Amino acid sequence: MNPDTLINLFSTFPQWLAVILIAMLPIAELRLSIPIAILVFGFDPVTAYFLSVIGNMIPVIPLLLFLEPVSNFLRRWHLFDIFFTRLFERTHHNHNAQFEKYGTFALAMFVGVPLPVTGAWTGCAAAFVFGIKFKHSLAAILAGVLLAGLIVTVLTVTGKALI
Repeated sequence: MNPDTLINLFSTFPQWLAVILIAMLPIAELRLSIPIAILVFGFDPVTAYFLSVIGNMIPVIPLLLFLEPVSNFLRRWHLFDIFFTRLFERTHHNHNAQFEKYGTFALAMFVGVPLPVTGAWTGCAAAFVFGIKFKHSLAAILAGVLLAGLIVTVLTVTGKALI
């Protein structure tokens, strides 16, 4: 996602709200909101970090609560039923024993590594697919978001200092 597009899209919003909204987006998340907050809007790193973490966590609870009901609704159609059945059989068969032991920690590390497709949105999908309980998923995703935010903030501040 192009940062200039996001900046233009949210240019009519107060900057603090723009940071939160950018952090809520599935592709951008805090991997873009923190650099935009610090480098474009001039926020201090602590404010950028906290606004981005708050924004990144806003969609997590609804996602964790509604992924299962949505998949159950979609299963009414044969094609979706086949898809979800295969998905759950494959993931539970191949990974369930490992995830029972290390699931919460692995989910936190997965979300905490600030690489493409490893954020909170994907973490919610992984928690759903692997059947990790809500409270464990929420804690793991929060820990991962806090870690990813710290890494992105340090990299942004370091990069800004080098320039």
